[in-house]
Amino acid sequence: MDVLDIIKPENQVFCKTKLMTDTPLSYCPGCGHGTAHNLTMEVIDEMGIAEDTIGVAPVGCSVLAYDFMNIDMTQAAHGRAPAVATAISRCWPEKYVFTYQGDGDLAAIGTAETIHACNRGENIVIIFVNNGIYGMTGGQMAPTTLEGMKSSTSPYGREIATMGSPLKITELIANLPGVYYVTRQAVHTHKHARKAKKAIRKAFENIKLKKGISFVEIVSNCNSGWKMTPNDANIWMEENMFPYFQLGDIKVNGKLK
Repeated sequence: MDVLDIIKPENQVFCKTKLMTDTPLSYCPGCGHGTAHNLTMEVIDEMGIAEDTIGVAPVGCSVLAYDFMNIDMTQAAHGRAPAVATAISRCWPEKYVFTYQGDGDLAAIGTAETIHACNRGENIVIIFVNNGIYGMTGGQMAPTTLEGMKSSTSPYGREIATMGSPLKITELIANLPGVYYVTRQAVHTHKHARKAKKAIRKAFENIKLKKGISFVEIVSNCNSGWKMTPNDANIWMEENMFPYFQLGDIKVNGKLK
């Protein structure tokens, strides 16, 4: 079979959606943010809700989202995206409001805002990209940094005795009564990207039901912060991140799996 026999529309699994701007992505080569952005915009485009969707991007690599997502976006202070999204959703309850946050932002600086927005059951979607590190600001240890994993502030690896265990904030959130849907996905292969897109779609469809927060975690690499090639980072992620942060649904329709 010739390669031209494969390059056909029916075999296409991924392309740039029209809701992504023409601004060239500034993320590191191999980073999962670009794919997560595109999947989110694909879902919003396919649901026909672009004019009724408002995104909130806080500080960190996720702040760049408004450069690439061609919808209404606003920025929040570090960790405060769920609070800002709460205000927007309550002022415009007919809107589809979502936050796009990293692990340092959501699980450390914004822990209080995240926990309380989820406990209140705000009618929003939270997309949480977990790469186990503070990627933008220098590769410092994050709450989700694995045991033994090296970072710029844990050069000998995370030590549980002095630094605590990696935080599974997604499981913690799933136990809150205001949370309707919780899932953990990945985007580094086309198979994982398809599953992640289905999860993001389900989260946005849940807004119509007005039953509480939908929370989609995406486990991603940070090859620059991890000091690896993109391919090696993906292999390391599968061998080390996935056993600790296991992929799959955690809570569906308000019931724990």
